[in-house]
Amino acid sequence: MPPLGLTTLLNVPRSSLPRHVAMIMDGNGRWAKQRGRPRVFGHKYGAERVREIVEQAGQWGIEVLTLYAFSDENWNRPLDEVGVIMHLLEHYLRKERDELNRQNVQFRVIGDLSRLSPSLRKLIAETKELLSANSGLILNVAISYGARAEITRAMKMIASEVAAGRISKEQIDQQLVSSFLDTAGLPDPDLVIRTSGELRISNFLLWQSAYSEFYFAPVMWPDFTRDEFAKAIQHFGSRERRFGMTSAQVAQANSDSSTSVEGLRTC
Repeated sequence: MPPLGLTTLLNVPRSSLPRHVAMIMDGNGRWAKQRGRPRVFGHKYGAERVREIVEQAGQWGIEVLTLYAFSDENWNRPLDEVGVIMHLLEHYLRKERDELNRQNVQFRVIGDLSRLSPSLRKLIAETKELLSANSGLILNVAISYGARAEITRAMKMIASEVAAGRISKEQIDQQLVSSFLDTAGLPDPDLVIRTSGELRISNFLLWQSAYSEFYFAPVMWPDFTRDEFAKAIQHFGSRERRFGMTSAQVAQANSDSSTSVEGLRTC
């Protein structure tokens, strides 16, 4: 039996599926408040939703799934809420990593991990090692992450390389900058999904999402089911991605065996 929501995708050819989907999992706290519960209840319910979406992404053949779990700015939230979120991250990794291994999922983390507790950093390292030999979906989790901070870190590293004489300023181009970002080695996101109906990017993958398609789901993250995910993928499949070109140029590029639109992404 096909997984729930798969029928929604039958009109989307595999060639039109996104390689990399990034998600801003928004609305946990508001979802809980609407039900008269504390914000932490929403975070707990939202963590359960992650399992379903990761499994579905792997079944659909998506290569990379990046989840915005905790931002730089989230450190300013009440201490008890921050504590619950960190506990949930640890709980999820301990509970799910064997299942992720069974599903052939790889694991990466981006962000300023120095701000995490030693126990969480150790658990992240152990989980990455456990799943390192897998070849399926790359689950990339953004923790203590902010795109401006990421770009700033990259600029400092590049400046150090220039000062040391290992690279020249003439060598600095978009490809080099990308290689110093937390996401080095990963394709840029084709599709960025934000739940809860909010229409902003919230300091998430600013460099990498320059040519991403955006989908703003009206539902809160705890209500973002497989079928809601399927709607986003179907919507993506209906779009024409031009990367700064005209429709005629896209058609020509797609018909030219030596050229592809993906190869022109930086235009």
